[in-house]
Amino acid sequence: MPTMKKHVHIYDAEGNQLCCTLEQKINRKAAVPLVSPESACCSHDHTHEHKHGHEHEHNHEHNVSMKGGWWLLFRPAIISFILLVSGIILDHYGPPFYNQWVRIGIYLVAYIPVGWPVLKEAWESITKGEIFSEFMLMGIATLGAMGIEQYPEAVAVMLFYSIGETFQTLAVQRAKANIKMMLDQRPDDVTIVNGEKFETVKAANVPVGAIVRLNPGEKAALDGILLSERADFNTAALTGESVPAMKYKGDEVLAGMISVNSSCRMEVTRPYEDSKLSGILRMVQDASSRKAPTELFIRKFAKVYTPIVVFLAAAICLLPYFFVRDYTFSEWLYRALIFLVISCPCALVISIPLGYFGGIGAASRNGILVKGGNYLDTLAAVRHVVVDKTGTMTLGNFEVREAEISDGFDKMEVLTYLKALQGFSTHPIAAAVQRFVREDTIGINVKDVREVPGKGMSGTVNGKHILAGNLALMQVNNIPYDKSLEAIEYTLVAIAVDGKFAGYVTIADEIKQNAAEVVRELADMGVEMTMLSGDSSKVVAAVARETGIRNAYGSLLPEDKVTKANEIKAASPPIAFVGDGMNDAPVLALSDVGIAMGGLGSDMAIESADVVIQDDDIRKIPLSIRIGKKTKNIVWQNILFAFGVKAAVMVLGATGEATMWEAVFADVGVALIAVANAVRIQRM
Repeated sequence: MPTMKKHVHIYDAEGNQLCCTLEQKINRKAAVPLVSPESACCSHDHTHEHKHGHEHEHNHEHNVSMKGGWWLLFRPAIISFILLVSGIILDHYGPPFYNQWVRIGIYLVAYIPVGWPVLKEAWESITKGEIFSEFMLMGIATLGAMGIEQYPEAVAVMLFYSIGETFQTLAVQRAKANIKMMLDQRPDDVTIVNGEKFETVKAANVPVGAIVRLNPGEKAALDGILLSERADFNTAALTGESVPAMKYKGDEVLAGMISVNSSCRMEVTRPYEDSKLSGILRMVQDASSRKAPTELFIRKFAKVYTPIVVFLAAAICLLPYFFVRDYTFSEWLYRALIFLVISCPCALVISIPLGYFGGIGAASRNGILVKGGNYLDTLAAVRHVVVDKTGTMTLGNFEVREAEISDGFDKMEVLTYLKALQGFSTHPIAAAVQRFVREDTIGINVKDVREVPGKGMSGTVNGKHILAGNLALMQVNNIPYDKSLEAIEYTLVAIAVDGKFAGYVTIADEIKQNAAEVVRELADMGVEMTMLSGDSSKVVAAVARETGIRNAYGSLLPEDKVTKANEIKAASPPIAFVGDGMNDAPVLALSDVGIAMGGLGSDMAIESADVVIQDDDIRKIPLSIRIGKKTKNIVWQNILFAFGVKAAVMVLGATGEATMWEAVFADVGVALIAVANAVRIQRM
């Protein structure tokens, strides 16, 4: 005889139980996988483990209960309701055939469709070592009511509990479906170009390197490189930005973008399951596993609270025997059962996770990817936002304004040497130099190239030692220069050839249009802002002056940024750091919440940051904080409302002033109101 494998509870890295909960049951019934089976880790039912620095379990239950629509979901409740109403009518009129056994039979049959699943869940929880669950509370309360012949109340309690759970399932399903619909509307089929022929195939089967044709209004199903000379794309599904983006030949086109008004061709660069959009969907899907402190507290509270109310109910039933003269067991048992129904914590257990999931969905709708409810809580509490300058407060579109070469040097020769050296750098300033200097560098010999952190670079070009960087690089190498250069407010690239100052190039970056507005908005929210940059102090000061940032520090090396960020964190925690997700990794790591700007084109941004703003819209920094605050407000509204109503009705129930019907409202009614309140955040 095969032995049954013992169930082992699953816990997260903080020791919080992840299985055997009402929330897990609701999420299982409302299964809406955000990542399609082709891109998920499985396409059939099984349980497996992944190692990601900690152990966790993915329970893949691709539930088909939703395929039958509302009828399948509500069928047990409808059957139970019809039988309950029939029983109440027969109780009222009492026809001759309606004896006690018929009465018991009608109510028992009415109880089974809605009661049996709950009793089954209660038994399974007990076999897994979880004795005091929400299912156990409802089972004791309704079976006890049956035992004292309160049949209509017993059926009604379980019926409304079942209806409430179904609505909770629909709410969670809708929240998940909204995110999936919002983010993933990729077509299943694509048109590939095969010579002079066009062939329609499944997007999941298209290989890398295939040529795909996009018609006007068609959405890209895969990532690729644009082969046509130019095309306009609607990127709203990815960035939340309604203004079409112009793409040119060689630019990246991502799955989810819509070709606006022209037919174009693109070369596929990633398989369907590895597209940026699939990664984003997986990230949002995983976000629900990262619990906020409030969520974790309620879960831990419920584990302590549930056994306490069971013992209190037992005390309400038994202790009056010793103190009440006319003690009637059935009367006090009825009060205890009312107490149990009222005390069920499902309103909190479901509405709070749903509130955080709704917040994550609202952020996603606005092109902000939040990796967990814990980060929403942190965003709500942020007191200080630390920002990088380039690409965050400025566009990062560097252009050379002027080039001044010292007497005794050939201008084109020096600039060509500069271009050749800067060709070994990926910094935006180097890219600006590459665009400005049109001379070809083919045949120029460059060697011994070395990056000097926070200062620039050096190397040997055609046998000459070249230095290119800020004035600090000149100072370190004891190269004299005109001190008036220190007053220039633009980014300055100083050039030295064989130990002599050869001139400089000034480069300017454009401040983002809404930067000053964002600084004012954050100030109105009580959030301070500090700018840290490796650029020169005078350039940083100029940007700070124009945007209204009070605290700005320039000429910082990476380790200086860490030191300064630690000082800010010690003075006014929690802090958020906003960067591009690729640089400043140490500051992102030490901040309470790391926000990556323009993460749509960066795999590293999606991996490294806690919050990813998919475009470069700086206005989404205060928006993400507002979403965090709104989510936390709704969660606490639900907590206070649920506890307030339940406490009041508990007292009424214990004193005999409340019936099972009031208990049903205090349980199911409060749960539905809390769920409806939690769903509001999705429309933000």
